[in-house]
Amino acid sequence: MKVPLWLRRHWVTWSLFIGFWTIIGLSFASQFYLSASLFGYYSVSWAQAISITLGDWYVWALLSLPIVSFTRRFPMHRRQWGKLLVIHTAASAVVCVLYVLVRAGIGQLQGPLIGLSATFGGTVEKLFLKNSLFNLLVYWVIVAVSHAFDYYRKFHEREWRTTELERRLAQARLMALQMQLNPHFLFNALHTISALMHKDVEAADTMIARLSELLRLALESTDANEVTLRRELDFLRRYLEIEQTRFGERLTVRLQVEPETLDGLVPNLILQPLVENAIRHGIEPHARPGVIEIHAHRDERQLQIQVRDNGSGLPSEQEVEEGVGLANTRARLQQLYGRAHEFSLGQGPGGGLCVTLRLPFRRGAPASCPAQEGAAQAIPSAVGG
Repeated sequence: MKVPLWLRRHWVTWSLFIGFWTIIGLSFASQFYLSASLFGYYSVSWAQAISITLGDWYVWALLSLPIVSFTRRFPMHRRQWGKLLVIHTAASAVVCVLYVLVRAGIGQLQGPLIGLSATFGGTVEKLFLKNSLFNLLVYWVIVAVSHAFDYYRKFHEREWRTTELERRLAQARLMALQMQLNPHFLFNALHTISALMHKDVEAADTMIARLSELLRLALESTDANEVTLRRELDFLRRYLEIEQTRFGERLTVRLQVEPETLDGLVPNLILQPLVENAIRHGIEPHARPGVIEIHAHRDERQLQIQVRDNGSGLPSEQEVEEGVGLANTRARLQQLYGRAHEFSLGQGPGGGLCVTLRLPFRRGAPASCPAQEGAAQAIPSAVGG
């Protein structure tokens, strides 16, 4: 028969509780036995020492439960420390009386078993005279330990709440950034369609159909912060089909993606603004044919992605002014990965701009789609690469 989880947890708690008081009782039993043996005041066997001290501390184990409950009901605060001190002083006196009465009753049961005999009244009187101050000390130690555990528990609860709030804040920021990105892309696409309406109605109509499909895919993954590189490339392919309608043979995309990187997780909609930036600043201003290269490979525990173009590259004298796409990308990467990522702009090997992105490599769930080689070649075949 399988024991329920909640019951197992209670058994663990109670086992630790009993074990704690048992250890205290055994440590006092050792001291009791050694003191009696070394100084020779009286003869005590191990069995008697263990029986007596465990009887003492098991009574305190029983009394500690209402003491802890009472302490949580009346915790010691600075504002009312005087009133609470009086309350706990009265409670400690009551607990000490209860301890003496309960311990004396247990002593009457233990006496015949360990060879000791004493009347109930005599045991009560002896316990009052010998143990009163010690019993008061034990009460206040239990109160102090109870306070320490409560403060520890509250500290961890506050820490957990803080972590949860930070997680939700980061989630909200990511959603806000993605909501900012989608209208930006939509505005640019509609602007392109508007320009084509007066030149090539059929091409504009094709772009509207492809834009509709692209927006559907974007809305389907709105809640996902990360997707596989395979899925991101599929979304990018559909975006490039729209741009291909606009630029025709002026746009060529070359893809070099290692198959093992396709199941790696990347931020959702991370490539589209990078490619859009390459088209806008590297391809569009020039009459010559433009080439965009996308490279992805795994370097040990990191995934490196590069987007290159054959445009003019970085300005030599002034700083790069990042638009909505690049600024949004940088902010999203910071929210998702913190210091565990790299995002840089530099000159490409053959001129033009090279955007480099390094992320921790984490494998996502493989999607049910064509073979890796087919996926890796999807973009070039679609856009004339």
